[in-house]
Amino acid sequence: MNSEYKVTKYKKDKFKNTNDLVSIEEPLEISLKYKDGKDWITKSISITMRTPGHDKDLVRGFLYNEQIVKDIKDIDSIDSFGEKVGQYNIQNKIIATLNNSQNVNISKIKKDFLTNSSCGVCGKSSLDALEITKKEKAPKSDPKLSKDVIINSPRILRKNQSEFTKTGGIHASGLFSSNGDLISLREDVGRHNALDKMIGDSLFNNYFKPKDQFITCSGRLNFELVQKVLMSNIGLMIGVGAPTSLAIDLANRFDMALIGFVKEDSFNIYTNNQKVILS
Repeated sequence: MNSEYKVTKYKKDKFKNTNDLVSIEEPLEISLKYKDGKDWITKSISITMRTPGHDKDLVRGFLYNEQIVKDIKDIDSIDSFGEKVGQYNIQNKIIATLNNSQNVNISKIKKDFLTNSSCGVCGKSSLDALEITKKEKAPKSDPKLSKDVIINSPRILRKNQSEFTKTGGIHASGLFSSNGDLISLREDVGRHNALDKMIGDSLFNNYFKPKDQFITCSGRLNFELVQKVLMSNIGLMIGVGAPTSLAIDLANRFDMALIGFVKEDSFNIYTNNQKVILS
């Protein structure tokens, strides 16, 4: 699924207002119904951020891959439930009913999948846990970046990645000053982990000066990454890939400038173009 968003596109020394298709990102709350002795237990075990569609396949794979069930035949039924919500009118809750509780790994369920190494919000045990605790917004008009600083930041990030040249399969996040100087960089196979590491380094060393800094990440930009950057009070985020719908909506809510698809001569500004020098 995708949705159309208005963007300001820069290409070949020109800015143009246009529309762009963005992949939809929505939370899916997964619940499990199983028998414990004579009693039926219903438990919310995870939330994962996903593009809606093939949700039943997602649940099957999740339950099997996590070894909550050792045979998908033990899953009697999988059903979406609850009201259709949000601007896309989607059911975001699903329940799997098991027919063979003897094969259920109860210890796995009790962990609640609070977090894992590659996903920040994934694994929270209820939709309520997605509520943003941050109240204040990012600075409305700072920092201000030139187009050259925006275009160069992914190249500088890549150049300073020590592990990427070895494996080609690792992500990075970098803290930059508004003039394009790299302040802190961390790498990890998980995009969320790389960002967590960089933010931790910057907090420990008191690097953060939100009105004069921005963050650039490898890969696409989703809800969890935007949320982590907002919690550090940085109000401008750049990614070499595409943002998701929820990332754009969250950035808009907190006045963050979100910039994606950065290439050698082009990029898209998805939110708050006041922070980009358009001349």
